Amino acid sequence: MSYVDGFVLPVPEGNLDAYLEMARKAGEVWREHGALEYVECVADDVKPGVHTSFPQSVKLEPGETVIFSWILYASREERDRINAKVMEDPRMADMMEPANHPFDGKRMIWGGFREVLRLP
Repeated sequence: MSYVDGFVLPVPEGNLDAYLEMARKAGEVWREHGALEYVECVADDVKPGVHTSFPQSVKLEPGETVIFSWILYASREERDRINAKVMEDPRMADMMEPANHPFDGKRMIWGGFREVLRLP
């Protein structure tokens, strides 16, 4: 089964274009190194919850929106190989510097997930 890196992060609405430009560049690097898919989504129907929610998970502040994204790989092994190459790619250097992020990386949530079910 495939493997997915998932991300949830807050982006100031005024920085959304800058974020998407950065994501486009990063996505091209991931795809060139073998990622099967690179997807970015912006909140559309995301409401604060009573106990948990996407906005609460990233401590969303006024004027921000939630980004939900994922990268699909053929396997965990492929993910580890691809991520190692991406981290060494010189095109990623500026994007890896927190001062260059158009979002607060301290409130970003990410992790790797094994696929356990896929319906066509």
